[in-house]
Amino acid sequence: MGLDTKRRSLAQETDGGLQWTLRRNCSVTPSQLGWTFAMLCTVSVSVSGFFWFFGAPLVAPFAALELTALGIAFLVYARHAADGERIHLANGRLLVEQEVAGQVHRSEFDSCWVQVVPLEGRHPLIEVRSGARSVQVGRHLHAELRPALASELRQALQRA
Repeated sequence: MGLDTKRRSLAQETDGGLQWTLRRNCSVTPSQLGWTFAMLCTVSVSVSGFFWFFGAPLVAPFAALELTALGIAFLVYARHAADGERIHLANGRLLVEQEVAGQVHRSEFDSCWVQVVPLEGRHPLIEVRSGARSVQVGRHLHAELRPALASELRQALQRA
């Protein structure tokens, strides 16, 4: 058996063009995280209540502190769990949408003037630019796949 040397495209064909969807790899959804936190709160409050009842009232403040710290950590995680990027090429336009903490930032470019430039550095992203406007993409894509994304974007822009 030989190795499959064909690489799967990162793009998906849509009704009018191509689309790249880049998302975080999250193993737990925000709703699952909420249920987990609720169960942890129930257990922790039950244990601290048990110790309070048997004369150790100082367990409750430490349990509250623990649950507060855990709640903050879970909120930070849940807020960024849906972060991602969507790049859509159709009808001579390149639309880049980036979602960060629930806010969506959109940049639209005329596809015939767009340049795709891989950036240098420790964790290099891909810069999509046209004139003075630019946006960096690839934040939610493994670093080894970013050159493939840049190549696909260039090829798709040449055909557009």
